[in-house]
Amino acid sequence: MKLFFVTLSSLFILTSGTLLAQQQDSTRIPASPLSFLTFAPDARSAAMGEAGVALSPDANSSYWNAAKLPYNTKDFGISASYTPWLRHLVDDMWLGYLTAYKKLGDRQAVALSFNYFNNGELDLRNGTGDNVGYFNSREFAVNGTYSRQLGKNFSMGLTLKYISSNLAGSAVINGVSLSPARVAAGDISAYYKKEFKNEDTGSELIWSLGAVLSNLGGKINYGSGTDTENFIPTNLKIGTGLSYTGDGRNRFNFIVDFSKLMVPTPDGTKYNQKPLLSGVFGSFSDAPDGFKEEIQEVALATGLEYWYNNIFALRGGYFTENKNKAGRKFFTAGAGLRFMDKYAVDFAYMFPTTQGSPLAQTLRITLSLGLNKAEKLDVGETEN
Repeated sequence: MKLFFVTLSSLFILTSGTLLAQQQDSTRIPASPLSFLTFAPDARSAAMGEAGVALSPDANSSYWNAAKLPYNTKDFGISASYTPWLRHLVDDMWLGYLTAYKKLGDRQAVALSFNYFNNGELDLRNGTGDNVGYFNSREFAVNGTYSRQLGKNFSMGLTLKYISSNLAGSAVINGVSLSPARVAAGDISAYYKKEFKNEDTGSELIWSLGAVLSNLGGKINYGSGTDTENFIPTNLKIGTGLSYTGDGRNRFNFIVDFSKLMVPTPDGTKYNQKPLLSGVFGSFSDAPDGFKEEIQEVALATGLEYWYNNIFALRGGYFTENKNKAGRKFFTAGAGLRFMDKYAVDFAYMFPTTQGSPLAQTLRITLSLGLNKAEKLDVGETEN
């Protein structure tokens, strides 16, 4: 499939997420290139309304909240996820995520992860509709993470990122010389959990709280003649969760995330020319209609997960944004299976609430492996 490219601005619209705001006035919707950094990469959290800041830790904590990594029960974990993107519209866009962590003792962990987004093949056209070439548009981020427990119940994490966005190569369109955009960024995260356990009955209640400031970094520019640099999708997420089991076999996890894209609200001025820090942190007070509009820019994600004997899981969730701010609304569902206490497979599916949503039929699959120091992979015996 070849996506049709007309002007540079239309390419920014495609990659900034305003495609999700079809048939809406996008003049007041905060948006940014590199939106692939905000797409839920793994099937577990994707099945729970795309929430995960305070969810129990696993290998994909490196994306949702790196501060959770030291609380993993396994010393080493690796996970790979795959998502066909906009699959009922195109057949060559996809999102991939690969992550691995290693615990350093009981209180520290390091992780490496890789996001990759294939935008598919673009049919490049100028303003008069003439073909100027084809290009396989792609973006990626390489991430390194360190996290540490600072107390029994509290930890923090730091992630550094190198991000590359190659949307149209070195094409020249309407006098604009395009080039790949590259930038460095980082995440800082925090996690707190409190356990209440009854040794006699085996019941346990865990309350968790997390916060992540992600993708804080410089601006990007896609080439000479584009006039301004663009804010990358700095995002603030705050989440809380409850995990309860009455008998050790049946466990219920409930989570809620609140998120806000920390980029300037478009207001008819040259908002992208604001200084970096004042644009990012000023995003809490720059909406033309004041506090009422600022609240509209906060998205809500919530999810529920049921585990039986830590082997089989059922999940569901809901995500919503204000109708004036992109207006994405969808339900999610999924399942997970653990076997041999090492291997895992998870699946998620999305159900948008509006007909014609480009997110319809979005599915994700994740394969994971977790090992302790003394464990080995079961590869079977080799016959002589």
